[in-house]
Amino acid sequence: VWLWQQLLNIDRIGVEDDFFYLGGHSLKATQMISRLNQLFAANWSVRIVFENSTLGTLALKLLEEPHVLAQMAQIEQLCFQLEESKLSLADIPNLVKSEGLTSSEHLSLQPRNRQIASPPLSFAQQRLWFLEQTNLTHSAYHMPLALHLTGQLNLEALQHSLNQLIVRHETLRTTFTERDGIPVQIIGDPFELDLPLVDLSEFSTDQKTVHLQQLLHQENQHRFNLEHDPPIRTKLFQLGVTEFVLLVVLHHIASDGWSLTVLTEDLSDYYQAALLSQPSSLPDLPIQYADFAVWQRQWLQEDTLETQLSYWTHKLQDLPLLQLPTDHPRPAIETFHGAGQTLQFPAVLTTQLNQLSQQTGVTLFMLLLAGFKVLLSRYSGQNGIVVGSPIANRNRSEVEGLIGFFVNSLVMYTDLSGDPSFTEVLSRVRQTALEAYAHQDLPFEKLVEELQPERSLSRNPLFQVAFALQQQEALVPDFNLPNLEVSWYQGAGTEMTVRMDLELHLWPDGEELKGICAYNRDLFEADTISRMLSHYHNLLVAIAAAPEQPISQLPLMSAPEQHQLLVEWNQTTTNYPSDLCIHQLFEAQVEKTPDAVAVVFEEQQLTYTELNTRANQLAHYLQHLGVKPDGFVGICMERSLEMVVGLLGILKAGGAYVPLDPAYPQQRLAYLLEDSQIGLLLTQQRLVNRLPTHTAQLICLDGDWLGISADYSSHNPVSGSRANHLAYMIYTSGSTGTPKGVLIPHQGLLKLVSWHLQAFQMTAADRSTQMAAVAFDAATWEVWPPLAVGASLYLAKPERLVSPAQLQRWLIAQEITISFVPTPIAQELLVLTWPSNTSLRVLLTGGDRLTVYPQADLPFELVNNYGPTENTV
Repeated sequence: VWLWQQLLNIDRIGVEDDFFYLGGHSLKATQMISRLNQLFAANWSVRIVFENSTLGTLALKLLEEPHVLAQMAQIEQLCFQLEESKLSLADIPNLVKSEGLTSSEHLSLQPRNRQIASPPLSFAQQRLWFLEQTNLTHSAYHMPLALHLTGQLNLEALQHSLNQLIVRHETLRTTFTERDGIPVQIIGDPFELDLPLVDLSEFSTDQKTVHLQQLLHQENQHRFNLEHDPPIRTKLFQLGVTEFVLLVVLHHIASDGWSLTVLTEDLSDYYQAALLSQPSSLPDLPIQYADFAVWQRQWLQEDTLETQLSYWTHKLQDLPLLQLPTDHPRPAIETFHGAGQTLQFPAVLTTQLNQLSQQTGVTLFMLLLAGFKVLLSRYSGQNGIVVGSPIANRNRSEVEGLIGFFVNSLVMYTDLSGDPSFTEVLSRVRQTALEAYAHQDLPFEKLVEELQPERSLSRNPLFQVAFALQQQEALVPDFNLPNLEVSWYQGAGTEMTVRMDLELHLWPDGEELKGICAYNRDLFEADTISRMLSHYHNLLVAIAAAPEQPISQLPLMSAPEQHQLLVEWNQTTTNYPSDLCIHQLFEAQVEKTPDAVAVVFEEQQLTYTELNTRANQLAHYLQHLGVKPDGFVGICMERSLEMVVGLLGILKAGGAYVPLDPAYPQQRLAYLLEDSQIGLLLTQQRLVNRLPTHTAQLICLDGDWLGISADYSSHNPVSGSRANHLAYMIYTSGSTGTPKGVLIPHQGLLKLVSWHLQAFQMTAADRSTQMAAVAFDAATWEVWPPLAVGASLYLAKPERLVSPAQLQRWLIAQEITISFVPTPIAQELLVLTWPSNTSLRVLLTGGDRLTVYPQADLPFELVNNYGPTENTV
């Protein structure tokens, strides 16, 4: 019974550690093994706890050690003595200690030598100190605690209680500095903690809420000067005669999640004692945080360090970087702008998961972590998945009652290759977790220092996603103050901060599982996280039903989501002129607005009638030369009115144009001419001598053609071309081999043009630009939509594209309303100052990844069309 009581006497269970159920009680494994090692002067691994999940099997395992058996026999004799003398079980620990039956010195922490005036920082504190020196963390490592107090508050008792906390915990009166380049702790004397009172009771309810949130936010944003400020500050806000909000802001360098529980429990004890004018019932602390820091530096050396490091360096060799798809580009410097979404697993699923964990010999944490890793693998397409897991790192009884920065991070790496079953994944995750628990004493900061991963200011080292299963919700206070109702203030007004890309925290709530997913909103949209959490839920449902399935077969999507993806999103039928050719849309515009300006190049321009006439004459000539539907005609021209005439003339003749950029290298041009086997090539006289040797017949639209063009009809030709015939053949870049000619029919081009006109509400009143070379696929986006709707097409001289400022002046002077600009040029345009009255309403870009975004509002819409080559053009 005494042993049972010792095992259950583990408070603050499971806040940040894995825990398991023994005899219906939730016990924290690492703290339990520490207690057993301390009781029996042993050195057991945490694995013994997980492999013996009932009190009976655990006791039998412990009794395999002869000295334990001898100790237990002596303890049993003491129990008989207790019965005879009517002493209580609570007296056993002192009797055991007095009889020397346990080694109280085993792995114990001792108070430091007080002659050490400036003790070192712990490894965790040291990393945070260096981060603070960069001035990049802002308030990311502030820990605000806002308590809503309703009832009869005794201000004097509250002030006294806060001051007693300062006396009790050295870490709350510690500042930090550097001596000879080494950061050290400066532990100050106890002081009177300032508790300003801000009276908001005169405001209306709505005003009160707004003001309070603003003040709470301001207080949390105010940075600590760690060299001069103690790492705690408080403020009290009065909302009414019996309503207050107490704000306590701690810096993470002196606190962690466990510490908040210690703080509130100690505060409760001091407050009750103050009301009764009695001394506190809290026992003296055996050590202070600085003692732990000194011990950690001394203990983690030589053999101990080598044992810990050898495991981690072997386990984390060539650690892969998790590549989760994000909604936004990763900032160059990591931000901490957080948001959160809650989730809830129903009782039925929770029961099934608990049963599965018992059947497979794992903890619920391990099972949920395994499912989360499968989710991340499916999202990232990677087999090696790294997830960080916080662990309280208070596996020695001396530190359980301290406020301080103890929490450690375990790097959980699992290889999911080979498409294993989920039960096999469970086995792998279990093995990793048990090994990690056995080597948890190595601080994460020391691990990073030794592994020396490639460092980046844009992300956390080693892992970017964290997972934790807690004993209870961290937002539910579990302490009371006399004459007061205590709860967390829900409108704390402090912006959520996250130190990872993604953090998933779960906890049991009755028969259900609840949780919150905190994420960096500079990387992810809320809808993405909501969808991910839905997929996690669906995945766990499938796991509970069929854990033997290969993980690739476990469904992520719900039935409605599958229907949306497979049915709704495949309903692509759209009303557009699918039975016409692109030049026929142009001809319809000629009938509607014959005198409207169709194309402009510097001082030259053609109306729709003039452009149609010149294109018709060329088309009749090409037909005379034998051009028929699907017949290829090359066009190698610089931007000019003749280029547009040539493109339109080829289509009107029934042919398909093959665009060739005159700026291409000779070798590429020669290959394209040979591969396409074109018999006719439209060009300009100044380009003839720049062309490689070829067999095609040349037609110079600015040369001999001008002398014979009048001999051919100006009426629309009949070509027999239909929507399924080719409009053009365009060649790929050839970056993965030789260039490949891609065949594009009229119906595909028409679909794209129709979408473009609708998406950007293009009308005959628009003025659109053409800047891309004729062989660049973007040219099709530029040329055909305006000519299909009756708008004006403005061709830009190459000189216009040299200077972004000059291009901007040209766009404004020509009153351009819609323009497609290649990404490198667009990025420079976006940072220029634009007049609010510019005619430009839509700026399109594409061709490369857009990495520069405007810093101020633009007077036009910016649309990134990156990726058109994977579609029609």
